[in-house]
This record gives sequence, structure tokens and C-alpha cells, in this order.
Amino acid sequence: MGDSQQLVAVRADVSTTLRLKGQTEAVRARSIQAPLLAGATVGTLTITRLVHSGARVKQGDVLVEFDRQAQLHDFIDKQAESNDQNDKVLEEQAKEAAALAKDQTEIKQAESSLSKATLEMQKIELLSAIDAEKTKQDLDEAQATVAQLKETYDLKRRAAQASIRILEIQRDRTRETMLHAQANAALMQIHAPIDGIVVFNTIWKQGNMGEVKEGDQVRPGVPFLQVIDPSAMEVAVPVNQEDLLSLRVGQNAQIHLEAYPELTFDGQLESIDPMGQRGDFSAKLRKFAATFSIKGTDPRLMPDLSAAVVTQAGPSSKTEATPR
Repeated sequence: MGDSQQLVAVRADVSTTLRLKGQTEAVRARSIQAPLLAGATVGTLTITRLVHSGARVKQGDVLVEFDRQAQLHDFIDKQAESNDQNDKVLEEQAKEAAALAKDQTEIKQAESSLSKATLEMQKIELLSAIDAEKTKQDLDEAQATVAQLKETYDLKRRAAQASIRILEIQRDRTRETMLHAQANAALMQIHAPIDGIVVFNTIWKQGNMGEVKEGDQVRPGVPFLQVIDPSAMEVAVPVNQEDLLSLRVGQNAQIHLEAYPELTFDGQLESIDPMGQRGDFSAKLRKFAATFSIKGTDPRLMPDLSAAVVTQAGPSSKTEATPR
């Protein structure tokens, strides 16, 4: 068996390059939306002042102003109405105070007459039959008058309090509307929540997609721009179930921007969504969201750019037969 050879199994580690596609986004960003107005039914808001896209802003700088004339007009109207209703409340309270004093005086006079009639009853044995009968009638009449005045007094107080309370509710509601209008007017000016760069969102406006500009109308609640911190960027990539096994947190990568092929950044895998989502073609296959941090900065590195992430997949075992 001099010319024969024996085959020996050799186990080798083979690594492959994994290329993923995703989109850049800022680690720290704040979305700016058209304000939602309290107690108002506003269809759209008109932009009267707007910072330009790409502008660097400091926290507190004015980003956008909307037309506030409607809110200011509403505030002035409700303020005048609230003052008028407050005057009516004070007027009713003054009338009730005067009526209260008058009723209390009448009750005191009636109680004084009752006390006098009660004293006269103590002399009834000394009076003639006619005078005694008259004294009893005077006492009964005085007692009935006091009882009637007290009952009427309570009814008057309740009616007056209810009437004043209705006016107070109307005044308070008008004042609440006035304060809403005042707060809405303040919301018409939006300030930068953080230091950063202004990036405009593409939204649906006036029948087509585009970025907003001064004079445009925006519906309340629509996010139309964002302020991003360009010092920290990342790439969000979807990963299929098969490629997930080749990734691990902390893994290094190279990041390329499709819009700027000459730009290359070092990156690192920071996180992988442990739950995943259902795949597009099968419920049994899932895709996972992974986030790669970007090391370094560049003025051209902005959110929503298409990016390619290239990393070395984890080594896989491969067995080969080699001659001894």
C-alpha cells in the first residue's frame, strides 16, 4: 500500500462578510409638531415665520410662529365677556346683601311684636273677655307672621344663592375659555427644545408631498420638522432571522452612505430587538431591528440617509477532507 493515501478530516473556521442596509437617524432628536389647541376647532394653522432647514439653533431659539390673530381676538372677546359676567355676579351679590338686611330687619320686628304679644298674654286674667280674645288673636297673628317670615327667608336665600351660582358658573366657563385662548396664543410660537440642527420632514400639504415654508397651512398635531443633535448618529437596520445568528452586541462594522460613497465611518452594534416582528412572506420567519452606532461626525451625515453596514459574520465551522 505504498502509493495509497489516507484522508484526514480537518475542521476550519470560515467567516463571511455580512452586508446590511438601513437608514441613519439621530440618537438625540426632538420632533416639532403643529400645536394642538385647547377648546378650539381649528382646521389648519398658517405659518408666518419659519427657521430655514439646516440651521443651527440653540435651546430656546424661535423655530416657527403661526398666525395668532384668531386666538388673540378670541381672548379679547372672552375677557370682555368675563368682566361683564363678573360685574353681574357682584351686582346680584349686592342685591342679595340688601335683601338679606331687609328681611332680617322684618324678622326682628316680627319677633319684637311676638315678644310684646307674649307679655300681653300674661295679663289676660286682668282683661275683659273681649280684650282677652283680642290679645290671643294678636299672639296667634304674631306667631304666624314670624313663622311665615322665617320660611320665606329661607326660600329667598336659596333662590338668591342659586341665581348667583348660575352667574358664577357662566363667568367661570367664559374665563376658562379666555385662558384657553391665551394659552393657545402662546402656543403659536414654538422654541427649540435642544441645541442642534433643524431638519424638515416631508408632509402632505396642499395636495402633494413636500417641506413646509412660510405661508403654508399645517394641520394641528402634524410633525413637520425636528431638531437633531448631529454629534451622535446611528443606523437602524432590519435583520432577517438567518443573519441574526451571525450578529452579537459589540461587533464592529464599516458604515457607508449611499449618497456619499467617499464617506466611510466605523461603527459598532449597540442593540438588537429581542422580540422581532413577523416577516413579510411567512409568519414563521421573523425580522429583527438592530442599531449600529456611528463613530465620528461629518456635516453631510444627517438623518434619513440610506446606509450600508458591512460587518464580519461570526465564524462558522466547516469540515474538509485533506490527504495525510
